[in-house]
Amino acid sequence: MIDSYNKMKLYNLVPYLSLLVVSVFLLQCSPANKAALNTGAGEKDFYSVDDFLNVIKYDTHVHLNVDDPTFVAQARADNFRLLAVNVNPSYYPPIEEQRRIAMKLVKANPTQLAYATTFSLDNWESEEWQQKALNYLKESFDKGAIAVKVWKNVGMELKDKNGKFVMIDNEKFDPIIDYLAKRKITLIGHLGEPKNAWLPLDQMTIKSNQNYFSKHPEYHMYLHPEYPTYEDQISARDHMLEKHQDLRFVGAHLGSLEWSIEELAKRLDKFPNMAVDMAARLSALQYQAVANWKGVRNFFIKYQDRLIYATDLEVSAPVKTAELQKRVHESWLRDWKFFVNDEAMHSTGFDAEFKGLKLPKTVIDKIYRTNAEKWFPGISRTK
Repeated sequence: MIDSYNKMKLYNLVPYLSLLVVSVFLLQCSPANKAALNTGAGEKDFYSVDDFLNVIKYDTHVHLNVDDPTFVAQARADNFRLLAVNVNPSYYPPIEEQRRIAMKLVKANPTQLAYATTFSLDNWESEEWQQKALNYLKESFDKGAIAVKVWKNVGMELKDKNGKFVMIDNEKFDPIIDYLAKRKITLIGHLGEPKNAWLPLDQMTIKSNQNYFSKHPEYHMYLHPEYPTYEDQISARDHMLEKHQDLRFVGAHLGSLEWSIEELAKRLDKFPNMAVDMAARLSALQYQAVANWKGVRNFFIKYQDRLIYATDLEVSAPVKTAELQKRVHESWLRDWKFFVNDEAMHSTGFDAEFKGLKLPKTVIDKIYRTNAEKWFPGISRTK
């Protein structure tokens, strides 16, 4: 028998117990937790490896530097649409030639391909530089460009007349960025480099970083302590976004915050008009998944509206058709497997084993398709 005193104690606890039950229920029903608990979802809620060819996908960061149909044909075979990105490193064709190639390929494949333009930094000190850059952009938009790319030569190569590095928050860029924001044109920014660039080669965590910086010592910042620091690069980018809060911005290569999902999350929380593509940095997320699989998976689920699939694949002369087709297909399929299954995997980027994320269909569809269409208006074409 429960005496009156204990009955009263239980009665007083009822509101708190009810609140606890409701809180637990709401927590379990949140999108992140529902997706995180695979056991509560049926297989119909997930794609399989076999669905690869059936799902419409975008790769929003490729470089097509030759007038050759092979890459686009492989994209069609693998159910991919592409965003060809113009950019101005010294070892690429001139930006006018990149634009000509992109326009020709878009004309031949209007439902398969769109392109992003860029602008020259030549004659930076000239009073006419701003207007010439704007004129080139306007001309590119008239010719079908849907976005603009700014590259790491801002912050790592370009200097003013006093020998000081020009960063992306420099006021001379403001009229260009304001123009893009007003016209609601997306700016893609490859600003800075992976944090590994500030380490010796043998301390870098990702093999592709070791390979790239061994071949491009001019961008291996460990060798150039007089250059802006990693923190300087990120700070300048953040300051630019603070100045231009209406700008729709896609940080290329995970916004150069590939090393830490926590740091990347801080920027996505701070800048609601910022998304990131995964171009050439997926291995950095896989590396984090070795020790923090749940954290990486939950990151994808929480920020599912801000993450865009991309590879940084490129084609340059001479084109070896079969070799290119194989490389592109295998790269896309390998990434798909990481997202759709939870089996043990290995990366070419590092030696440790990690698990696939097995993300829900709803998340996969955003990463591969709807985010591209949202952040790059005009990328989806029916004719």
